[in-house]
Amino acid sequence: MPASAGAGLFWGLPMTQPPAYTPKHLIDKILGSRSALQGERKQVTVLFVDVKDSMRLAARIDAEEWHRILDRFFAILADGIHRFEGTINQFTGDGVMALFGAPIAHEDHAQRACHAALLLCEQLRPFAQELRRTRKLRFGVRMGLNSGEVIVGAIGDDLRMDYTAQGHTVGLAARMQQSAATGRVYLTADTAALVSDFFTLEPVGKIRVKGVGEPVRSFALVGAGGVRSRIEASRARGFSRFVGRADEVARLEAALRQALSGHGQVVGVVGVPGVGKSRLCQDAVDRWRAEGVAVAEVHCPAHGRSLPYGALRDLLRSSFGITTDERPAPSARKVRARLKRLRVARPEDAALVLEFLGLPHPSFPLPKSAVDARRERLFALVCGLVQAQSALEPTVLLIDDAQWLDAASEAFLTRLVDAVGWTRTLLLLNARSDYSAPWMAASYHQQLELSPLTADATDALLHDLVGDDASLAELSALIGAKAEGNPFFAEEIVQSLLDQGVLAREPARMRLLRPIGEIRIPATLQSLVASRIDSLPEPAKHVLQVAAVIGRSFSETVLRRLLESDAFPADELPAALRTLERADLVHLESEEAETRYRFKHPLTQEVAYTVQLQETRTQRHEAVARVLQSLHEDRLGAHAALLAYHWGAAGKSHESERWRRRAALRVTNIQLRRARPPRA
Repeated sequence: MPASAGAGLFWGLPMTQPPAYTPKHLIDKILGSRSALQGERKQVTVLFVDVKDSMRLAARIDAEEWHRILDRFFAILADGIHRFEGTINQFTGDGVMALFGAPIAHEDHAQRACHAALLLCEQLRPFAQELRRTRKLRFGVRMGLNSGEVIVGAIGDDLRMDYTAQGHTVGLAARMQQSAATGRVYLTADTAALVSDFFTLEPVGKIRVKGVGEPVRSFALVGAGGVRSRIEASRARGFSRFVGRADEVARLEAALRQALSGHGQVVGVVGVPGVGKSRLCQDAVDRWRAEGVAVAEVHCPAHGRSLPYGALRDLLRSSFGITTDERPAPSARKVRARLKRLRVARPEDAALVLEFLGLPHPSFPLPKSAVDARRERLFALVCGLVQAQSALEPTVLLIDDAQWLDAASEAFLTRLVDAVGWTRTLLLLNARSDYSAPWMAASYHQQLELSPLTADATDALLHDLVGDDASLAELSALIGAKAEGNPFFAEEIVQSLLDQGVLAREPARMRLLRPIGEIRIPATLQSLVASRIDSLPEPAKHVLQVAAVIGRSFSETVLRRLLESDAFPADELPAALRTLERADLVHLESEEAETRYRFKHPLTQEVAYTVQLQETRTQRHEAVARVLQSLHEDRLGAHAALLAYHWGAAGKSHESERWRRRAALRVTNIQLRRARPPRA
């Protein structure tokens, strides 16, 4: 099955349900989102699709017949786009414009768009062949992709979403589409930078675009590559130094020893995105594989939730040693040979597994039982295979990014956890902190929580990434402060600086090419953090965005007063704050003089702040300044600097300067008092 499709029929049930226009769960999320209705900045990938020479084709046939052709064409487009949770923003007469990453943010929006484009090419090919055969029409389609920032605007009563572009994001996607040859998908360098690790691209050259001074570098999307996950991409580029996890490695080794003794173990490694869960697990299974332990692994992509049985299928393929580029016949032989060796599968069981994997199988009559019964039979068979494998040799099963498991595979996982007890199997999973499942109650499940790297470990990582040249000391300190113990954040910031031409990698060292200035959030991190924020319930998301305007640390009293002016129900605030704490986005900082909270990571506050429209931020800064003045009338001098900042951010330069002078005067007075000699 092509990696781009990930869909088909499983015993008669469609693996996705093509929605008519906008998927219902997205409609519900949008209508319940105050920020989506008011307007918000989003990192997205824009897809344009149209019919090449549509006017010429329409002139050759009856208008009603052309309408039927386009109707079927749009149905195919809607199915492919919605399968990867894209949203059709507008119809262009003979095509569509779709957005991935808006109105709901996706950390892998560019990958989703590329998968959708490849799937559309695959599904439109037989449609075009049919039209050529039956109506002598040369029906050809072209597509264009571009990634960047857009503004999500108001939504009308008809649920039509209006988007306006910033920085030619939408316009460049349209130009890519207009430049593409029939049957090709063109994309810009901005999209290529986000997907080059995961897809095969072909340089097209530079395309001149009206309104853009320099020609735009463009690429053709050829197909999906062998890399599917972030950890696989990191391995392909070369892992950075593995630091600061000695205790966690020791716990994994202890769990493996228990499993080797016949006491099957389930270990769940949990933590916030980027903290190093996948790297810890990958290093462990690579080491164990080299030591002779049988390993099967599956890496769940972020869009995997929309591909039923995808994770189970990948786990089986890994268990049977089937590679992504292998032809069906050799793969089928591997499956049959392995089942014969394990001696737990009857001929009809082998046919069941082969059919599930989409591989050729003997014409053994499969009973026409109910779908649920066939699923249960498959689950029982696979669990039996795991137990039989364990009897032959110790086995490690790795499920990476379990939070992206589809519902069907997660149902299987519950059965698998029950099956590994008293076997020589270690089931190792990693997931984000907010992931939970009933199987976690198993007595042989242990949870390993991964904390941010210590300061020493972060320094060691930055030494590996940047080097120890004295000229880069300030840069390392800035990156360390921005990443704050998150290794993936540190790696992405360094890579972004290389891409921007701020840093250059030379044979012996890194070299700074131009002054550092301000470190911008890489698009990868912006999308990752924004997707976490968008996954929150609407009250919690709204509270987080208001708190982000107050600052990295914020008072509950100030927050409550701001929300009152926002018509936010006061009784919902405690629950919203608890939700943010459970999601590891904020934590309780102090309850002494006043209740204060703090953002767990500076990038969370920065993204929650920057996704808001400038107009919204300006109004909220002014509201913060007024609330601070009202609450601290008796000690305004102590808050003068903070008031100056908020008035300035609100665009009130006169007020800002007044409080800045007062803050400077207060500092001077403090210094003078300290300089006076003590009284006799």
